[in-house]
Amino acid sequence: MASTPRMLLILSENWTLADGRDLPELVRWAREAEDAGFDSVMLSEHVVLGPDAGALGVMANPRAYAAPGNQDPATPWPSSLLLLSAIASATSRIRLVASAVLAPLRHPLLLARELGTLDLLSEGRLVVQPGVSWSRDEYAALGVPFGRRGRILDEQLEILDLLWRETPASFHGEFFDFTDVYLEPKAFRPEGPRLWFGGQHVHGAVLDRLVRHGHGFHPFGTPTPEDLAMLRAGLREAGRDPDEIEMVGGTRATFRDDDSVADLGAAMAPIAEQVEQGFTTFCVKPSQFIDSAEELPAFLRDVMCRAENL
Repeated sequence: MASTPRMLLILSENWTLADGRDLPELVRWAREAEDAGFDSVMLSEHVVLGPDAGALGVMANPRAYAAPGNQDPATPWPSSLLLLSAIASATSRIRLVASAVLAPLRHPLLLARELGTLDLLSEGRLVVQPGVSWSRDEYAALGVPFGRRGRILDEQLEILDLLWRETPASFHGEFFDFTDVYLEPKAFRPEGPRLWFGGQHVHGAVLDRLVRHGHGFHPFGTPTPEDLAMLRAGLREAGRDPDEIEMVGGTRATFRDDDSVADLGAAMAPIAEQVEQGFTTFCVKPSQFIDSAEELPAFLRDVMCRAENL
């Protein structure tokens, strides 16, 4: 008997539904999602934005997903880790997905401290998707070389793995160097939080990170059959079981005009095909389907009812 698809509620980017300063509202949404049977909630992040955030023009329908170059630089992006900490304290079961954590903008020792503490606070419910992002302005503002961000991330992933497992820990790399540091307490699991990786395609760096460190694949957009075949082949070649990787898909919202919400049934219909491809967890952003926060509890129940009937 097939299991019910795991549904993930996106809490970022819902500014047609919530005030960007009313963060307790998002905590309440997470609690309501847990009550409705959702598997997880997700928050993404930026530290700051610059003019390149809207270089391609602001999205026509404000309910659409934020993408490179399509958003107002003044878009609210509260700290995902701090907000997930509040959600951890207000919930007991739902997983906390810190998506698009911009690791190269942090020192890995600080990042390990933040992630380990949140993972302990939530008793192992934390999932982290480290990424390098796309905004040159953001990297310039923080003094981090944009062109080296992928190499920085790869070194950070080695350091995180080291810090979760060893005490004291020493590392001597291209970007980071330390000797005999003690990081206590460590994360909830001996190997640290679950790690997802994503991208538009399963290119070399994404595949390498998935094979070496990953527990889940969360692509941006729809991966091709070639991408999925490459992923499974790469995992097998490394001696890993492809079925151990959590595959994260989502709804496909279509707006009939720039002022309207999308139809939930039509947006969830592609989930059936994604299930056939091996996907198990599916993202939904509520502001794409409702225009009032008062509708959220009923919307969440509707999503889960439709998921159970797929």
